[in-house]
Amino acid sequence: MTNGTARAAGGVPRPRRTAWRAGLLRGAIEVRHLLNNPKEMTGHLTNVGVALLVAAYISDDVPGTRTPMAHLVIAGFAAYLLFQIGLLNVPQMLVTEREEGVLLRLRATPGGIPAYLVAKCLLVVVTAVGTLVLLLGAAALLADGPLPRGTDDWLTLLWVTTLGLLAVVPLGAALGAVLPNPREALALIVLPTMGLLLISGAVFPLTSLPVPVQQVAAVFPLKWTAQGVRSALLPDAARTAEAAGSWELPMVALVLTAWAVLGFLLAVPLLRRAARRESGSRLADRHRKAARNGAVPA
Repeated sequence: MTNGTARAAGGVPRPRRTAWRAGLLRGAIEVRHLLNNPKEMTGHLTNVGVALLVAAYISDDVPGTRTPMAHLVIAGFAAYLLFQIGLLNVPQMLVTEREEGVLLRLRATPGGIPAYLVAKCLLVVVTAVGTLVLLLGAAALLADGPLPRGTDDWLTLLWVTTLGLLAVVPLGAALGAVLPNPREALALIVLPTMGLLLISGAVFPLTSLPVPVQQVAAVFPLKWTAQGVRSALLPDAARTAEAAGSWELPMVALVLTAWAVLGFLLAVPLLRRAARRESGSRLADRHRKAARNGAVPA
């Protein structure tokens, strides 16, 4: 049997090909749903608007350089929006869909968990790339914001964006598999995420923060994603404001890859475990509890 046919005995499509096909089809449907959902689109547009407003009110230069601080803020928010989509939006989606019985229905749908993950990856990539393009394009048009200056910078932005998403989307999926309900998911994730925004050099130069804070930030992927995005958007002279005095792109790649591997090692078994534990009785019990607590209509 050749790879080109991708068929098992009897002409039945192989499970891996079926999972990919089903996942891409499901993902395309979810992308259309996103584009046709004004409420969700408004949320992403609001994030871009906040970033532009913050940058518009900053007129100083990055200390020790002639790079406008507004450009650092735009680059930082670009990295943060990638981080937010993976570590905040993905867990909320997974927890909400688990409460709605989606994981239970996956047992009877083509592709199951693999197709579900492919669909979510497609949705996240489209959302992240669209948000990034909108932010950088609007900043360039409205606030003379930064853009990559050459082919090398565009390639750097591409691989940093890819690794930045891979570093947080699987981790977000793992969190979504274990968090109890949508309300608690939001409460447990928002404050740590906002804290990382403040200490990771996305809004303030990292060198302006105490050394212990810099060391804590260096553990998490947002710091390295922001640093990689800055290397693609800001002039080389701006690297003197970095903690190491350079962009450290090999370290950026290493740390983000390590987080991506860790996230996948956690996400796949946790999602499979969550799907195995789902049953009609458990779903009905959760709905009864939610109705008693006033979370859903009785």
